[in-house]
Amino acid sequence: MFRNALMASTAVLLLACSAAAAEVSIGSVTLSSIDAVKSEEDKATETKLSAGITRTAVAEGKMKLENPTELITHYGYAGDGPLSPAEGDVQSKDHNVEATKTEPDKNTYLVLKDQKGPDAAYDYGTHFLFQGHESGPKTRDGKTQGALTRINLDADEAHRVTLMATETEDGNVLPTIDGSAWNPFAKVLLLTSEEGNEGGVWQAGIDFPSKVKDISGITGRGSYEGVQIASDGSIWLVEDEGGKGGEKTSHAKQPNAFLYRLVPADKSDLTKGGVLQALQVMDEAGHPIVFTEGKRDEDILSDAMKALHTYGKRFKTRWITLHDTAKDGMEPFDANAAAKAAGASPFKRPENGQFRPASDFREFVFAETGDTNAKSEANADHGGFGGVFKITQPSASANDGELTLVYRGTLEHTGFDNLSFLTADQLAVAEDAGSKLHGQREAFDSLYAIDLATDYGKDGAPQPVRFVAEGRDGAATLDSKLIRMGDSGFQNDDDNEITGIHVSDGDASVEGLIGTKAPQAFNENWRVFYTQQHGENITWELTAAK
Repeated sequence: MFRNALMASTAVLLLACSAAAAEVSIGSVTLSSIDAVKSEEDKATETKLSAGITRTAVAEGKMKLENPTELITHYGYAGDGPLSPAEGDVQSKDHNVEATKTEPDKNTYLVLKDQKGPDAAYDYGTHFLFQGHESGPKTRDGKTQGALTRINLDADEAHRVTLMATETEDGNVLPTIDGSAWNPFAKVLLLTSEEGNEGGVWQAGIDFPSKVKDISGITGRGSYEGVQIASDGSIWLVEDEGGKGGEKTSHAKQPNAFLYRLVPADKSDLTKGGVLQALQVMDEAGHPIVFTEGKRDEDILSDAMKALHTYGKRFKTRWITLHDTAKDGMEPFDANAAAKAAGASPFKRPENGQFRPASDFREFVFAETGDTNAKSEANADHGGFGGVFKITQPSASANDGELTLVYRGTLEHTGFDNLSFLTADQLAVAEDAGSKLHGQREAFDSLYAIDLATDYGKDGAPQPVRFVAEGRDGAATLDSKLIRMGDSGFQNDDDNEITGIHVSDGDASVEGLIGTKAPQAFNENWRVFYTQQHGENITWELTAAK
């Protein structure tokens, strides 16, 4: 009896400890972990939030732009079709049953004065949310039309969303945009496009209309997504370029994307050029981990890739030069090819990164998406489910550093994409697992809090706290049905994705550079935004529940 009582009390204690570990305090807000929303075919489901928070829509996909063009008419929809498919309508080469969804992506919040818009008599307020759009309709000459928008958070609905730009200052079509960040040194937004040899970096002014300039002659062309600015003015870029699988690893991806650092010649004027570098990681024997042309299986299942995704291991890093505009000129170049040629170290689709707040820019954390396939032969051991990594350096300017694994992805926690710090220790990380993996694991995407002070490799360590469990809205459910109709040519994505997670107090000064201050999400002036991409394309603000 004593033994049974002891076992029972131990079980209660373990359950209590587990429950205690399944929550995190962010100031006065307690986020308790919730279950994922189950994925069921052709069924719309509600998004779930931790009890400590609530959400409010700040812009919806069907919201009309105050200054539409023929092609870009609404916040999340283009002008090339109806907002909702008519029953029985059939997709064809020249006819869309539904307008192309522009997919607002990474959010950048700024508090600004004297901002203008199309209505010269209107007061647009002081609180703004900028975002590029990841998709767009086709122009008459077959190019994909990108866009930069501004949500005027203090404005009425008629003035709520302003179209800031659809082309560059030299008249070229703006590309589709994935990442964005405010550079207080140059006083421009940096916009990234992950379109491979057509991708790169653009800088955009914040005044209406925005003047946009392609600076890919300095940064190179690449599948750039994540972009952050360090205290020394250097620009850190995270590339999302997926590789192909091999004969033995057809469900996996060869590590094929790199981390970059641009050291500008003049941090206040990026057009003056600079030096582009890429990160090189040494394996346990001291040799660089490199991309191997033609050896997909070997790279995917390499000892080095397994070691990188093993808790407790530390790897030396250094930055190697790829391109110097003072010597190599200002013409755009292939950054990915240059990184491979120079011996930089590839990762499995890293997508976004951010400097750890209050670390004096000595720590940079980035997310790796992985293979987004439950059948990945790489599995968790070789990075098939991605992870979260940390680069530690003596300073942002240092050439040498160290790489460690913060969290190794699992089938339940994978497809890591956007991230933003909630506090100096708590990192919000969003999933983009994709509809295939949603079905395989029978669960939609989630938003997690990962604790940088927790040793996730330790036996009994808690899992990240899931505080948003995304569902599938009605529009995404309908899109899913249209995609499965076969070779209809339907152009939109299906299941909802959590993207653009962004925590900021909006301080546009150099002192307000993201990473300088320790944020306190849901408290005081720190605001939290994310976009429910695909489907209805709604951008939400998360706040403390009353």
